[in-house]
Amino acid sequence: MPEERKSLLYHLEPIAKKIPSVAKPKGHVHFRTKLLWTFSVLAIYFFLGNVPIYGLAPNYIDIFASYRAIMGGRSGSLIHLGIGPLVTGSIIMQLFVGARIIKLDLTRPDDRRVYQTVQRLVMVLMIILEAVPQVFGYLRPSSELIASLGLGGARAIIILQLILGGLIIMWLDEIVTKWGLGSGISLFILAGVSSAIFTGTFNWIPVDPTTPVSVLNPPSGVLPKTIYILRHSSISDLINGGGLERIMFGYPNSLIAFITTFIIFVIVVYAEGTRVMIPLSHARVRGIRASYPIRLLYPSNIPVILISALLADLNAIGYILWSKFGTWWFAGFRPGSTTPTMGFLWYLNGPRGLAEWLLPLIDPRYSAYLYGHEWWHAIIRVIVYMTFMVLGSVLFSVLWVESTGMSPRDIARQIVAGGLQIPGFRTTEKSIAMFFERYIPAVTVLGGAIVGLLAAFAHIMGTVGNVSGTGVLLAVSIAIRYSEILAREQLAEMHPLLRRFIVGEE
Repeated sequence: MPEERKSLLYHLEPIAKKIPSVAKPKGHVHFRTKLLWTFSVLAIYFFLGNVPIYGLAPNYIDIFASYRAIMGGRSGSLIHLGIGPLVTGSIIMQLFVGARIIKLDLTRPDDRRVYQTVQRLVMVLMIILEAVPQVFGYLRPSSELIASLGLGGARAIIILQLILGGLIIMWLDEIVTKWGLGSGISLFILAGVSSAIFTGTFNWIPVDPTTPVSVLNPPSGVLPKTIYILRHSSISDLINGGGLERIMFGYPNSLIAFITTFIIFVIVVYAEGTRVMIPLSHARVRGIRASYPIRLLYPSNIPVILISALLADLNAIGYILWSKFGTWWFAGFRPGSTTPTMGFLWYLNGPRGLAEWLLPLIDPRYSAYLYGHEWWHAIIRVIVYMTFMVLGSVLFSVLWVESTGMSPRDIARQIVAGGLQIPGFRTTEKSIAMFFERYIPAVTVLGGAIVGLLAAFAHIMGTVGNVSGTGVLLAVSIAIRYSEILAREQLAEMHPLLRRFIVGEE
């Protein structure tokens, strides 16, 4: 490649290469070995989630509490940061490449290598940039640690633990990507969201664990709460005493949230199964046939992951500005709360459940959930949030497809390189790319809009486990994707000749 066409990122590559990384396998990794690595990483992840940060004050504030499940982290643990820095680093690189600020042609092997190498450097920088402000902002050291090391030393100890946890998550992600099944990011999201949904559905611990269980303090899980209230309430109590209201709308884990979660599950399963199958045949070996699926949700769950990471970072910035400078117009918070209750971010985060927008419009008793806003502010908030989620998902869908080898020309190159062809079309990259131009750009935009709309709808209706609409959408999509990965890996084991095209191995 001519020297003048090389990006400035080539100068950062030697620095990025000094970051320890997981080596790629030199040959084929057997399916059972991939399963072993995947489950081993998952076990390590759950173990690290139960290792508390040493020296952290018990009354710390978790600014990412509402995003903790979908960020794949555990509050106050060694993996407190979760996948947030990794996703943020990916966002930065994609935006810079998509906007041509960084001039890289990802169809070229050298440029793609530089992109992936420097992206790891950006991720490490984001781990540091997310760890330091949290410690200086709201993750305060304990008084015992401050007494022994001083405030500066105590903060340094916590920062080092956060950075170490972030690096471990990055390496675990690389292990799953190179040696396991799927990606570590998706695996950690699925683990976090599934755990929260299971707890929100079956938890028998009362809402206030310091007082005995009662109708006014029922179990916090939606099914135990529903059963308990129905068994210990008369018909009059259910109708006139607010029993049905507590079942349907009561915090946390209302029956409406449970129904919404189930509806989103059914819709996503149906949408994931909607696809156009493009027939393929081997150009040199007769009788070998395959197909390339173009899904309705072509960009999968990636757009809402990126949007969630962006919102989480904006909330962190808003909290720092509010706590240090009182900048209410960007974001304002109530004491002890990590969710914006005023300012621009209040609109952008959207209402979480019916109690924050619909019920105040019907019953004045719920007006406290508006945090001093007028009823018409709640309507504007829903509109702004839905618009942001849909348009943001479409934008990230286009950027993701163009930068990750999913564009028509990239798919055409993969088909030709795999020795396959579309029956009735010339076996050239240009001809096959023109064929895929009929489908991929349209499903990229449509799929991005659908996932954004589904995530926003579930969010404003409420979800079990308080994982947000994005969390439910991600969990279902990732679970379906993993079932497809398992089937594809098994097929590749049975047909080694097609292994390169099926799973991308030589």
